[in-house]
Amino acid sequence: MLKNLINWYHNTFLNTKGSLKKECLNIKNHNVELNDHKYYVAKARVTDIPEIINVEKAVYNGETPWNAEAFTTELQPRDDRFYLLIRYRDQLVGFIGSSLIDKTKDCHISNVAVLPHFQDRGIGYFLITKIIEKARQLSYKSVSLEVRISNIRAQRVYSDLGFKKNGIKKNYYDGDHEDALDMILDLDLYETIPNNFGI
Repeated sequence: MLKNLINWYHNTFLNTKGSLKKECLNIKNHNVELNDHKYYVAKARVTDIPEIINVEKAVYNGETPWNAEAFTTELQPRDDRFYLLIRYRDQLVGFIGSSLIDKTKDCHISNVAVLPHFQDRGIGYFLITKIIEKARQLSYKSVSLEVRISNIRAQRVYSDLGFKKNGIKKNYYDGDHEDALDMILDLDLYETIPNNFGI
């Protein structure tokens, strides 16, 4: 009974948990240098959706796994989503999105894409490490994701970051019904993972 009263008081008057989460996710736009190139990192906004769709089309051979309506829902102001963009000379070259699941203490990477001619420059690696960093700040237990069985290149990046295979999701992807490899990063073990951020 007392515990419920204390929780009610904190949630009603102090709301420290919500305030800390909001503060953690409220990043400032900033410049970053990756492999001797300067990029600009920012939180994604609804106004960025047309450029995000263009990145998707470039990565997925003209397809858009997520449409504008889905991104509009994802990018509404809310505390259970976190999306970052990275730009090079005002051009959007990559993005990453995640769902923050307080109940299971899991940060689920829902999508990540980098323009083909900007791949192999540490951009995807950097974006993933930023999500891992936020999950750790929120005291989450894990970061999870799905990746196409055929996408060996991406699987190597995730493995380098410490993600482990966690089963197969059959017929996971719309369209071609390709299977997905489920991967998970145990944040308790993260201290043993390389932390050079791919740069």
